[in-house]
Amino acid sequence: MAIALTLVGVGVARWLAGSSPGSIGSMQERVFRNEEGQIRVVPLPLAARYQNLWTPELEAEFWQRANDAIAKLSGRKSYGNTAFENEKRSYPLAMADFMAGNRDRAIAFLQQEDDDAAEHAHTLGIDLYPSFTLKGQMRKYFFFGQYLDPAYKRRMYEAARIWSEVDPLSRQLPNQRQFYTGSKDGCSTWVDCRNTDNLRAMRETSVYLMAEETGNEATRKLYKQRLQRYVRTLYTIGMGEWDSENYHGHNITAYVNLYDFARDPEVKLLGKAALDWFYAAGALKYWRGGFGGPSKRDYSEGNQVWQAKATSELGLYFGDSPQPHPKPYHDLVHLISSSYRPPPAVVALARKQFSRPLELLNTKPTYEPWQEGKGDAPAFHETLYFGHSFQVGTLARGSWGDWNGFKLMAFNTRRGVDYFIVSTGTDPTQMSTSSIGGDRIAQYRHLILWLNDNGSAPFQFFLPKTAVSHRQQGIVFLEYERTWLALHPIHLNIPEPNSAATETIARRYPDDQIATAQGTGGNYSGFALEVGEAETHGSFQQFQSAVLGSTQLDVQQLDRGIVEYRGTTGERVKLQHQPGRKWPQIWRNGVAVDWRDRTALYQPADGSQTPIHLGWKQGKLRVEAGGKQFVGQLTENGQYRFSNRNDKTLQKAKVSMQNW
Repeated sequence: MAIALTLVGVGVARWLAGSSPGSIGSMQERVFRNEEGQIRVVPLPLAARYQNLWTPELEAEFWQRANDAIAKLSGRKSYGNTAFENEKRSYPLAMADFMAGNRDRAIAFLQQEDDDAAEHAHTLGIDLYPSFTLKGQMRKYFFFGQYLDPAYKRRMYEAARIWSEVDPLSRQLPNQRQFYTGSKDGCSTWVDCRNTDNLRAMRETSVYLMAEETGNEATRKLYKQRLQRYVRTLYTIGMGEWDSENYHGHNITAYVNLYDFARDPEVKLLGKAALDWFYAAGALKYWRGGFGGPSKRDYSEGNQVWQAKATSELGLYFGDSPQPHPKPYHDLVHLISSSYRPPPAVVALARKQFSRPLELLNTKPTYEPWQEGKGDAPAFHETLYFGHSFQVGTLARGSWGDWNGFKLMAFNTRRGVDYFIVSTGTDPTQMSTSSIGGDRIAQYRHLILWLNDNGSAPFQFFLPKTAVSHRQQGIVFLEYERTWLALHPIHLNIPEPNSAATETIARRYPDDQIATAQGTGGNYSGFALEVGEAETHGSFQQFQSAVLGSTQLDVQQLDRGIVEYRGTTGERVKLQHQPGRKWPQIWRNGVAVDWRDRTALYQPADGSQTPIHLGWKQGKLRVEAGGKQFVGQLTENGQYRFSNRNDKTLQKAKVSMQNW
């Protein structure tokens, strides 16, 4: 039955639900179509003091993208199954189908007997083991619970009560269970014991919610402490699984459960604190449906618009792409049914509504930074530069293992963005993370120096087929739509197209290509790179002439690992590789970098706090973009306060907020 409503967003949710804030089990209708036939999903009631400001315009955009996602996720012949952790996909697909109107089929699947029920006899056949399954179980119980058979929901409750009587992470099963064939991971505990950021987030938010729901107070308090510690880590030293194109969204959808369903006001605000942080971090790397810049746990699968999994969760709110997401990720059902909306200032940050050019000097922590002694100092130093038509980021340590140390995204009218990625790997199809090691990178704004301490290192270049290549005086010029690159090889052959590698990646990246180059020997190989655009150079021809006529590449001390590049505008960047040391020595316009002074998680190079700032171990996130301002502060004891303001008017928000 269609219900005609003209109110906007979460206000509709509170009006339609008709129950007090904090009530989890309201029996009001949760999904309806408005008079325009658009699906609207009503979140559980939530007091205004927990919400960011949101505009009718942003809300209308959100629901347009949400309806597109529901249409693309629903109507499947099969949702999948519930074997082991396959609920990761099958539960969200069933939930999307419910939202689309196929209710009976979806609910029947959600409450069917689990394929591994015998393995879960200790929890009455209810699967509360793998983290990915837990995330779906929380949404099923708390949001869709009113549509479940009462007997099944009661069994879920009893299972959760037994499961959380004591910490399930401390209880042992008779046998260890592997997570997939050939996996080295395995747990004999009552709950997934794996400890990546995203798996831990799913586990800890879920155990907390079920302990709170069933009155297991000792477990609830224990997990509240763990949640406080983790979110505090985000605000002081950052996330070990930082900016992962694959996993960033999983952290978001774990904490949105906490935000939506926790009753304790402090814990609900912890959920909000985590989400505000995740979206601010994601806003820097998201642009026009793309996700670029350095990242941890990068699998070389996100180097095209909407290919990175994180763009689903980010793009639902940020949008700003010339094309809709062709294949939205199924976890969007968590966000579509949530009250959470990011601060408008963060949306503006993602849409790059701030003065450019802009340079940020950021840091990232080591993996699992919450462990004792791991949060003493940053593990990575990142430089991010935002031009008018591109953004480029580097790590001083380069790429190695599962972290990517260089990505550039350039504006493209049709596609959203094009990529330029470099690695020193032997596998040209793994553009992001196939490094042989030994990379060191210096960046000063639009100037970059890259040296590898292997003079014969293999270099791989990923770029669009539409980029026009020109070669003059040993320099490779790449002409993107509005962005121009000048690459000066250093003891490196001119990159040549690699047709075999290009064919290998064609299925995933049909519009892109691979070029390869080999170091020519000696102690070091690499390149200098300058990026230009109309705002700095006028035209491509003018950029090309300036590079040929006024730049200087000094390699006289290359045998000692020292190179310097002077760009077309007179700015200089200098790099000393320093093999065996964690950091290279870098000079930016003649000023030596002291890594001890570079600790902030987010810091504009000009020393300001605009558009984003988060100091090392300070706990206060500030975002200012698009005429909006957001401040979120997490105290040492886990108390979160936040403020949304419109800097153009400096008027207080009209809804009740926690201001200071």
